[in-house]
Amino acid sequence: MARRLAREAGIELSRVEGSGPHGRIIARDIERAKQGRGLRVPAAAPVAAAPPPVLAPSDEAIRALYEAGSYDFVPHDQMRRIIAQRLVLAKQTIPHFYLTVTCTIDALLHAREEINAAAPKDKEGKPAWKLSVNDFVIKALALALMRVPEANVTWTDAGMLKHKHADVGVAVAIPGGLMTPVVRKADTKGLAAISAEIKDFATRARTRRLKPEEYQGGATVVSNLGMYGIEEFAAVINPPHATILAVGAGEERAVVRAGKIEVATQMKATLSTDHRAVDGALGAELIGAFKTLIEHPVLMVV
Repeated sequence: MARRLAREAGIELSRVEGSGPHGRIIARDIERAKQGRGLRVPAAAPVAAAPPPVLAPSDEAIRALYEAGSYDFVPHDQMRRIIAQRLVLAKQTIPHFYLTVTCTIDALLHAREEINAAAPKDKEGKPAWKLSVNDFVIKALALALMRVPEANVTWTDAGMLKHKHADVGVAVAIPGGLMTPVVRKADTKGLAAISAEIKDFATRARTRRLKPEEYQGGATVVSNLGMYGIEEFAAVINPPHATILAVGAGEERAVVRAGKIEVATQMKATLSTDHRAVDGALGAELIGAFKTLIEHPVLMVV
């Protein structure tokens, strides 16, 4: 009966508010509805308007901020445009987080000195190799990735690429930009071989003679600004890599060992990580393995 009266009153039962006890519609409800009281159709919720897109200021708007003739205009070359696009892509699409450790590198510096002193020399007295701290860093990161294989990955929307070797890119500054040649299978190579490969890459990168297959791909990158005196920084991940390691300068600091104050050379390293591929605990495990290897360089040769 109530449903028939409701239909006659033009009330849609599925949208009625304020019905009788236990959610039932009773005759009193129908009478009140006819008089414009009690039952009512709820108003549709307002649809939130989409926020307007955030647009960068135009070139004209930026130039208008500066007095004509107070600057020189230098058009972007193709490399600078690509770098800018990739940096924006990285920051907009990759959820970064950062992990920093302080590494004591006195043992590494001592080992480096001994290895370089033992290098054979040619007739002109030129040594067969001259290792840098960066060579140890690349080797340590490669071995750390093999110790923590779950972090040696590349993210894709369909699934994870789990790499069988550690391909480590190296950030090389060149006029007008940056390139990241990749040391393939760095986990299988000795320090002298890594050092020679990086020197060759750096020379050819500065003259832009690297082949695409030499700077594309890889699982991670080492960016070392320590040679410029930078103590600590966080680098932007270079897609499609899942991590990038930023290395600062080695500095002598006072430390307490066995209750005594001593001087130690320490270096800060910050791992930037794609949280989709490598979460916090896994990233901590990776940079922890790196710290162990960099502080005990003998482990890199066993």
